[in-house]
Amino acid sequence: MSEATPPTPSLPEKPKSKTGWIVGIGIAVVAIVVAVVLVVVNLSAPASSGAEKRVSVKIGTTEQSAPYWPILKKAAAKEGIDITVVGFRDYTQANPALADKQIDLNLFQHLQFLANYNVNANQHLVPVASTLVVPLPLYSKKYTKLDEIPQGAKIAIPNDATNQARALLVLQEAGLLKLKDGGSTLATPADIVASDSKVSVIPVDAAQTAPALDSADGAIVNNNFALTAGIDPTTALFQDDPKSDAAEPYINAFVAREADKNNKTYLKIAELYHTTAVTDAVLAESKNTAVIVDRPQSDLLSILDKLETTIKAAK
Repeated sequence: MSEATPPTPSLPEKPKSKTGWIVGIGIAVVAIVVAVVLVVVNLSAPASSGAEKRVSVKIGTTEQSAPYWPILKKAAAKEGIDITVVGFRDYTQANPALADKQIDLNLFQHLQFLANYNVNANQHLVPVASTLVVPLPLYSKKYTKLDEIPQGAKIAIPNDATNQARALLVLQEAGLLKLKDGGSTLATPADIVASDSKVSVIPVDAAQTAPALDSADGAIVNNNFALTAGIDPTTALFQDDPKSDAAEPYINAFVAREADKNNKTYLKIAELYHTTAVTDAVLAESKNTAVIVDRPQSDLLSILDKLETTIKAAK
């Protein structure tokens, strides 16, 4: 009987390698990390220039042809702000347009004019930022010196309340007339003391003061209308001092609706206005007669409040 063949011993089972699943887990973890990083980067990175959201702002003015506008518009465009300049023929239109939301800002007036409008129209427009003070000059085509103006001469002045009062104060400072109690920012022709005055006044629309030079002995002409008419500011016979404390009511400003007084876009536009390129153009246009003013908004609001209080008290 043959001997049974012993069974062939089996080799121990080869242990399974852990490398495969470790690599798999590693790849999955890396994929998750990369995905998270990509999401974070996409959320935090600025949008491409083509996808940037631009903001459009309409600014009303009576000086739409002023040479600084293209400079300001270009600077604003680089900041994603597209400015449209809306021109108005005279001073009476830009504030109602702003109040009615036809425009977003306006730039044409000083604080005294704004205060008078707010009180009379029961509105609450506010200054966003100051720009400049421009002197209010007296011009004449008939005379070249102040002392040449004769007794009984007729001087054209703006007929809107605030510029009219300022014009009367300028004529008083020039020694051409006298106002009751020294006058004020609310003075009217009724306050002229005729017996102590050398001239009488002819109130006309502000836009007509320059043309009035052809017939009157002289005229008080706001700077923008003088420039439009081609009048050289250096030929003024007299003007008030834009650097004096008395000039505070006549600080010009960007004006907005009260709800927009802290609008970042509007504040940025005002900031760009005060860059050298823009202010150089502003000063050049005024023949260096204007004075750039950069006062805190809180100062402007305080001045406006005092002016409105005075106007209300006089009613």
